[in-house]
This record gives sequence, C-alpha cells and structure tokens, in this order.
Amino acid sequence: MRRPPENGEAASEGIGSWGLWGQQEPRRLRCAGPDHCGQALLQIGINMMALPGGCHLDSIPLPGQRLHLMQVDSVQRWMEDLKLMTECECMCVLQAKPISLEEDAQGDLILAGGPGPGDPLQLLLKRGWVISTELRRIGQKLAQDRWARVHSMSVRLTCHARSMVSEYSAVSRSSSQEMDQIEKLLMEKCSELSAVTERCLQVENEHVLKSMKACVSETLSTLGQHFGQLLELALTREVQALVRKIDASDNIYTTESTTGNLFSLTQEGAPLCRIIAKEGGVVALFKVCRQDSFRCLYPQALRTLASICCVEEGVHQLEKVDGVLCLADILTDDSHSEATRAEAAAVVAQVTSPHLSFTQHLSSFLESMEEIVTALVKLCQEASSGEVFLLASAALANITFFDTMACEMLLQLNAIRVLLEACSDKQRVDTPYTRDQIVTILANMSVLEQCASDIIQENGVQLIMGMLSEKPRSGTPAEVAACERVQQKAAVTLARLSRDPDVAREAVRLSCMSRLIELCRSPSERNSSDAVLVACLAALRKLAGVCPEGLQDSDFKQLVQPRLVDSFLLCSNMEESFV
Repeated sequence: MRRPPENGEAASEGIGSWGLWGQQEPRRLRCAGPDHCGQALLQIGINMMALPGGCHLDSIPLPGQRLHLMQVDSVQRWMEDLKLMTECECMCVLQAKPISLEEDAQGDLILAGGPGPGDPLQLLLKRGWVISTELRRIGQKLAQDRWARVHSMSVRLTCHARSMVSEYSAVSRSSSQEMDQIEKLLMEKCSELSAVTERCLQVENEHVLKSMKACVSETLSTLGQHFGQLLELALTREVQALVRKIDASDNIYTTESTTGNLFSLTQEGAPLCRIIAKEGGVVALFKVCRQDSFRCLYPQALRTLASICCVEEGVHQLEKVDGVLCLADILTDDSHSEATRAEAAAVVAQVTSPHLSFTQHLSSFLESMEEIVTALVKLCQEASSGEVFLLASAALANITFFDTMACEMLLQLNAIRVLLEACSDKQRVDTPYTRDQIVTILANMSVLEQCASDIIQENGVQLIMGMLSEKPRSGTPAEVAACERVQQKAAVTLARLSRDPDVAREAVRLSCMSRLIELCRSPSERNSSDAVLVACLAALRKLAGVCPEGLQDSDFKQLVQPRLVDSFLLCSNMEESFV
C-alpha cells in the first residue's frame, strides 16, 4: 500500500503506482504469507488456528538454474545498470576539476550510453529507471533544503526527459495526439522546475523559501504524474505491438522471440503485467498453448502466463478464455513433457494463491478441480526433480485452501502416502520450501477424521516430528522464514491430529512433547518467532490433555495450566543466558 508522501517526496507521486524501476525482485514462487498467530493470540484455540497463507508465485527461491521460472541474478542486473551510469566524481577527475565535498555527489546518475538502435522497449525501461531515480532523489534533497543539489538535479532531469522523448520518437512507429500532448506538458514542467529551483538559489529569506518549497513540491508532483502517464502510454503501445505479433505469427522462431520479450516485461513489475493483460496478452498466449505446432513453446508461454496472473486483470482474462480448462487438458495429457506440465502447475499455483483475494471467484476452476488434483498428485509421484515436485505440491497446497473438497479428493487419491514417500527422496524433497508445501497439505487435510489413520500407517508422526527441527542451511532470510513456516505448520498439524488418542500416544512416544517444550522455552530454536511459539503451545496443550504424564510439574504449571496468553508472554520474554 502506498504511503502519503512526506516533505519533499511529492516527486514520487506520479510514479509511485508504477514502482517499475529498481523495485522488482525476480519473480519466484512465494510460500505462506505473514504470521497472524501472534496478533490474534487471545482468540486462538486449537480448532481456530489458521495457517498462514499458501503459495504465491513471487517468493520461494528455487535452487540452481531454473528451467521453469526465470530468475534475474542481482549482480547481472547491477552490471547491466552500470552501462547506463557514470560517477560524476570520475568525470570531474578526468576533466581536472576539484572533487565535490558533498557526500552524495557520487550517487549522481548520468546515462552514459543508451540501448541499441531500434529497441524502444529497452530504451523506455532504462531511461524510465534513470528518470524515476532522479525524481526520487530530488524529492529527498528538497526535504533536506539542499537547494543547490535540487537545482543541479533538476537540470539533469530535464536533459534525461528530453533525451527519452527524442530517442523514443526516433525509433517508435508513429506518434499519437495524446502522447504529443503529454510530452509537451512534461517538458514544460521540467523547464518550470529548473527555473523555479534556480530562483530559489537567490532567495535568502526563510519564509519566502518555505512558500517556494511548496511550489517546487507541487511542480515535482505534477512532473512525476506526466512522466508516469507518458511512460504508460509508450509501454502500452509496445505491448500492443508484441501481442499483435504473437497473435498473427505462425512462425515458431518469431513466436518464441516475442514471447520471451513479453516474459521479460512481466519481470518489471505488476503495472506492466496489468498492461499486458489489458492488451490481450493472456488471450494470445493461450492461443499459443492450444496449437500443436507450438508445443515446444508451451513451457515458455505458460511461464509468462503465471507471471501475468499475479494481477487481477490477468486472472480475469484467464477465466474469460477458459484458461482453466486448457490447463487441465495440459496437466492430464501424458504426451506433454514434464516441463510443460510443471509450468501448467505453476499457473494453477498462481491463480489459486490464497494471497490473491480475487482468485476465490474462479467458478470455472471448481468444474475441473478433480481432474487437476488427480494430475497434480500424479506429477508429484513421478517428478524427476525437486523443482517439478515443488511446483506440483505448491499447486496442491494452494488448492487445499481454495476449496475444502480438495482435501477429501486428496485422501481418496492416497496423496498422504505419495507425499510422505517423497520426503525420503532427496532428489524430490531437499529444501524447506518443498517441505513447507507438504506440511501445508498435511495440516489442511488433518481436519478430516480419516486422515489420522493414514498418517500413522505411513509413519507420518515421525516425519512431522522431524519438521519441528527444521533448520536453514544458508541462513538467508527467505530460507529462515520458510523454516519458521515448516515448524509452525508442523505444530498445527500435530495439534489437529492429536484429537485422535493413537496419534497423541505415538507423538508422546517419539518425544514430541520434549521438542515442543524446547521450542517454547528456547527462542533460538524457533528463531524468536511468535507464530511458532503460539502453535507449539497449542500443540503441547493438546498432547497434555491426552497424556499429562509426559510433562514435568514446572512445564505443566508454566506452559499448560495458565491461560494461553500468559504462557505466551512468559515464553516470549525469556532471555537466553550466556553465562
């Protein structure tokens, strides 16, 4: 959610809704949203515990070089950006001029070299990134009353804007009256900004400067709005050209190249995904996925669709063209490659994500749900790699949130056996992200009475016990968060299953109570996560109700007997001793 601009931040208002430049991370598969347990502590009970969301195609970093979801390496992106920048200090030294004493002088951006000729998309993206960065920095300097810097950056901004307009005009196919009008307004505001900031340099009266500051802020805001409008219009024209090219092409190489360009655009952020969806990108890509002559392009087209469907417009377009039926056909057709079916699973994971409220109205999905669930379970069983298993299991995990009937279907398809057997196969399940999907499915299925017997039969309690000890290998924030989700959901699953006395006794036999106590009392074991603490307290209380003899008196008096909120406060305030 956008926050209101503070002093000097008016420049970002016009581009704040875009967030295109330097903001977008590589598109990945995202698992489980924010932890709600700590915030709803007084209301939580074992039957009310809610798992944090499912998976979203924006988070889970996938290992290695991914066939299915292209990742943009941050170092590679930085190297590309360097081509567009020079440091003012270096230029000063080369010209034998004194080096500025201002600490932020090295941060100035000057476009050293533009994109190749005839490449309007790259021109727009790179010039747009530089201009939006300049706008943001001018807002920061304005807030600090650094008038000399504000003026010099305003002059540079005018140069960048003029270059973008002239270069794009030189390579674009044609112009429109609306674009010409916005270009004129943009350049007028740039000139106005340069003029007013120059006058501010000559004013010493603080009261006058304060009134002029408001004028500069307003001008900067209007300039940002004109820039955002111009950029959106120009990008829309380029997207329209790409979509028309895909729609009209019967050449496999042309379609492959154009689809790749479209996918690259989706990685620039949600605003471009919305433009692509509105301009018929979803329709064109499903047209590709329905032509046998383009079978080798299905994975690329599906990968692009998964990215577009992170926005509401993309999901609506998918439903309009019976996209769910097309996905079901691909998933259930064994003649398609595993890569193709995995990418179809990724689209399913995206459109069923519980993070996206607008996907809950996909009526067409319910009609094909049984076929899709069956195909996904089969894909999990036959997956040749961890990445394929991750995509298929993520789709299943999200479907269990999407509709409760899915859990009953999974039970009938012996999905518990398939998932638990996969846990012993390091080729398929070797990361906390994948175990997060598995435990999500188990947690949602554990609300069914029949689930307990299947869990015991497949030694599932021992597996859940192991998940309570999930530890990150690399220590990256994403992996640490995934481990927390695994621990939390494992505790939730254990608590739900412990209504069955056989499961509770098996858990006590496997020393689950000892591990739960350790997680409650030792913040480092749960990475100081409140959500894990709440889930472990609830599971411990459930087990203690069936087998109280497994607890020491001190544990019972501190962790079970008091109100849940009191036990939570006791454990969350514990400081580890380093003596």
